[in-house]
Amino acid sequence: MTYQSFEDLISAMTQEVCDNMRRAIETGKWADGRPLTREQRETCLQAVIAWEAKNLPEEQRSGYMEQQCKSGEGEPEEQPVTLRAPDRLQ
Repeated sequence: MTYQSFEDLISAMTQEVCDNMRRAIETGKWADGRPLTREQRETCLQAVIAWEAKNLPEEQRSGYMEQQCKSGEGEPEEQPVTLRAPDRLQ
C-alpha cells in the first residue's frame, strides 16, 4: 500500500502496528530478527510519537512522566543545585 503523506500513514496505523514499531525501536530489530536501519528507527519513532499524540491521552504516551515537583501555590518550587568540579584522574 502506498500513502500520499505521513499523515495518511498515521491515520491508517492500528494500535498493533504502533506496538510493533515501539517494540522494534526498543529492541533494535523487527519481530523476525532483522535489525532496524538507522532510517527505519527514526521513521518508526516519528510514527509512534505522531500516532500516540493523535490517539492516546497524554498520560498513556511513551515517555510520559508525571510532574513530581509541584508546590501548593502553583508557583514552581526552587530546587537547589550544587555544581562540583569533576574529579581528576592522576
